[in-house]
Amino acid sequence: MAESVVRALYAKATSLNLSSKKIKDVPTSVSAIRNLSVLLLNNNAITALPAELLCLRQVSLRFPGKHWKCLTRHAGGLRNLVVLNLNHNLIQRLPPEIKSLRNLQHLSVLDNKLEEVPAELGHLTKLSEINLTSNKLSWLPQQLYQCKDLTKLHVARNNLTSLPEGIRALAKLQVVDVAGNKLTMFPVEFHLLPLKELYCEGNRFVQCEPLPSVQDLEVLPLKELAARFVLLEDRNRSSLVHRMLPHYPCLTALLASGSSCVLCLGPFLITWLECVHFISLRKDMKMRSSLTIPVRALLCSYKCFNTDGHSFYGVATR
Repeated sequence: MAESVVRALYAKATSLNLSSKKIKDVPTSVSAIRNLSVLLLNNNAITALPAELLCLRQVSLRFPGKHWKCLTRHAGGLRNLVVLNLNHNLIQRLPPEIKSLRNLQHLSVLDNKLEEVPAELGHLTKLSEINLTSNKLSWLPQQLYQCKDLTKLHVARNNLTSLPEGIRALAKLQVVDVAGNKLTMFPVEFHLLPLKELYCEGNRFVQCEPLPSVQDLEVLPLKELAARFVLLEDRNRSSLVHRMLPHYPCLTALLASGSSCVLCLGPFLITWLECVHFISLRKDMKMRSSLTIPVRALLCSYKCFNTDGHSFYGVATR
């Protein structure tokens, strides 16, 4: 192993392969290889990165050994990292400091013990591919959708019960793999994504089964009525409400969670009428698959729900 490092050092190598060397520590002399851009350390017994190694630039890392329980908190030193592969380990969490890897394009943490993903992942705006398959994730952070260049999202074989709303922001997303989770439906506007591949078998999707509809008396609380008025006025840029709203940051933050009715397009704050429509991947999304998937839809009132000519269904709670 030492000979490999020495040879790479004198040859001013751009890559170094230390795979399957049964090493527990990365030799600090690796940091002396100034031109190093690819470093392969897969299938070893590495538990941490030395501080000297963290000074490297333009490095891609692979750590598919079975011994990491937590990614080092000093990963910020690898600011020019492009590919980070941590497959087949025992990682339980990724530190918030991962946000320092601003040039990261490919992140793979397949087959680990991840229970959550930090919101700071949203700082990695150059990410084009994320693979979190075969972990213990029960949710994903909303900030994930700040990764506008994302083209592939693999989160199969986890414990996800839903995907966060706002996925439409990933306008370049082409491949989604959510197979083997606990999803009941896809988020709002999912069918507007430019997907080419979708893998979703093994979930708990709602079925199109007719059931009697029980409608409660529609009485909106004062907070909701006021919120709808403010949201509607805010659409008019010449209105007093629109001009004054920036002076009330707490109110702005509250209203940021508002939505629009898919039928009348009117704004509302609290989602209280859960609906779904069934999308044909072949007909509606121009994909090769013949699957039909349930996509969440938001309606503002029973008045809209009871209008004719739409294909939205209320979701029964049992």
